[in-house]
Amino acid sequence: MLMKNRSSFAAVLLGAAACVLVMGYLSSARQLQAAATTGFRSAGVNTRLSPRLNRDLSCGAKVLAPEKKTYDFSWMEDELISPGMGMSNKDRPLIDQRVRPRRNRRTEGIRDMVRENFLTPANMIYPLFIHNDNQNEKIESMPGCERHSLASMLQEVGEARTEGVRSVILFPKVEDEKKTNFGEEAYNPEGIVPTAIRMIKEKYPDMTVVTDVALDPYSNMGHDGIVENGVILNDETVQQLCRQAVMQAEAGADVVAPSDMMDGRIGAIRDALDVEGYSNVSIIAYTAKYASAYYGPFRDALDSHPGFGNKKTYQMDPANSREALLEADLDSAEGADMLMVKPGLPYLDIIHQLKEATDLPIVAYHVSGEYSMLKAAAERGWLNEKDVALETLLGFRRAGADVIITYYAKQAAKWLNGKE
Repeated sequence: MLMKNRSSFAAVLLGAAACVLVMGYLSSARQLQAAATTGFRSAGVNTRLSPRLNRDLSCGAKVLAPEKKTYDFSWMEDELISPGMGMSNKDRPLIDQRVRPRRNRRTEGIRDMVRENFLTPANMIYPLFIHNDNQNEKIESMPGCERHSLASMLQEVGEARTEGVRSVILFPKVEDEKKTNFGEEAYNPEGIVPTAIRMIKEKYPDMTVVTDVALDPYSNMGHDGIVENGVILNDETVQQLCRQAVMQAEAGADVVAPSDMMDGRIGAIRDALDVEGYSNVSIIAYTAKYASAYYGPFRDALDSHPGFGNKKTYQMDPANSREALLEADLDSAEGADMLMVKPGLPYLDIIHQLKEATDLPIVAYHVSGEYSMLKAAAERGWLNEKDVALETLLGFRRAGADVIITYYAKQAAKWLNGKE
């Protein structure tokens, strides 16, 4: 009994000592953190710890080095269970397996050598929200994104360009008083989009500027087309889209991207551009744009939620895949230069199908809802943001996307360039 009590007392002492050591470690870590925070704050650096780092500090987690030890497996010879197993000449278990895929994964050098798909900053288009205010405005449902003033937009373009991102796409937040059912502001040559195009091309002539062709940012109805008696008109809307695309080309746009999903608009826009002398301006067709619930944060950014109903009479049914092939055939025949699938992650199968069906480049749109879900999980420490974001973007490439529109473009480019 005395020995048992002494053992228990010793265990208590050891436990107390361990707690003191851990608390000392945490105290030192937090003292270092506090000291660093003071210095960083004076330099204007964000010092908020990620939830994951806070969790690691609170539990005293540490990384263990792999143990360097060679084991004796000869004892297994008498205990082999599978009939397909024997022992090698080195007295280790051996499966009768000549083809071993893990050999091509064994070292980083080999993995790099046989990698099938690659992600580079040049594969990404950076979406930028712009408005006519002199100050930026945060978009609460899209952490890290803002409505940029034109001056801020220009700075953001420069920073992205420095990281190797060579393409941007512009989305305007239009003042309510400029919105009408016919969306005339969409082709105002002095409007925010042509002004932004001219600014970018003047300072960064090598940047590829892509523009959105659609009426919803300019519509007081919140729809992508002219509304009559509750119906979104097709051909009448296409006329307005042609005027919008030509105006954007005149301002210096390299690529126009009709996102409206009106029938026949690709051919009409291609003809309108050609006849006005802009045959070198490319068209990215929103070929398979689904009536998705993932667009909510984007509509917050542009204040472009539908004023009534939904967009299911012109955007595609999420249940359909063969229909995407029909849209691809039509857009290709009408003169599209690239075909887009939107959203991205829930429609990797569509990306793959279009890649197999056409020789045109495929664009995937990593949409606002996908971006915001990842951001929310990362902010809570549930996911490693860098690893998951890059894996997601690489997944688009593996599915067949040549180009990815993503709000992560600038940050992902930094990560790919070895920056945190």
